[in-house]
Amino acid sequence: MDWRDFAVHMASMARGFLARDSVDTTLDKITDAAVALVDDCDAAGILTLSKGQVTTLAASGHMVDESDRLQEQLGEGPCFDAARIGHPGFRIHDLSTETPRWPVYAAKAHALGIGSMMGFLLFTDDQDNLGALNLYSRRPGAFTDDSETAGWLLASHAAVALSGAREHAGMQQAVDTRHTIGQAMGILMAQHHIDEHEAFDVLRRYSQERNIKLRDVARQLCEHGTL
Repeated sequence: MDWRDFAVHMASMARGFLARDSVDTTLDKITDAAVALVDDCDAAGILTLSKGQVTTLAASGHMVDESDRLQEQLGEGPCFDAARIGHPGFRIHDLSTETPRWPVYAAKAHALGIGSMMGFLLFTDDQDNLGALNLYSRRPGAFTDDSETAGWLLASHAAVALSGAREHAGMQQAVDTRHTIGQAMGILMAQHHIDEHEAFDVLRRYSQERNIKLRDVARQLCEHGTL
């Protein structure tokens, strides 16, 4: 492990945050750095797991996509275990010996050419909602203590990127919702010659009486011109 090169890459990614690189670009840089800098790392990926559904956010190779899909289809594997027990990370020395824990996943993943694997928790909201950075090697026993340290450092950058993305998405949704409600209120004000307070009250009552979220009521009105 060349720690000087590693530090240079970390600094470059940190500057990328300040330069407002897209989140996808940042996550791709992290997975690329894992392959370039961590000895014997052949592929890396970043995923989220929510209610049993796996979403691959970044992948440096076909092996990553296949492993993620396998875990989702089978409902077993290291990421599902991490979600259930809230474990911050794992290092698997030889996947071919893990059939007692993951009878189907371990065999199929080994057939994909995965010899060893590491995973690092990026965030967890509850028992079944997590983000993780995963590193793969075709060689059993490939990852060392230094490899694991590098993985944690990469994961810290990925966690910041994901946190920023989720915060931005939440803020954007709030802005979009407010805009849609404003449009709906404008439609009601024009149709019924009422003021904004009365228009909002119409939307609120409709939402409560039919148990429909206010933003969905507003969207329906904007799309169809009527409730």
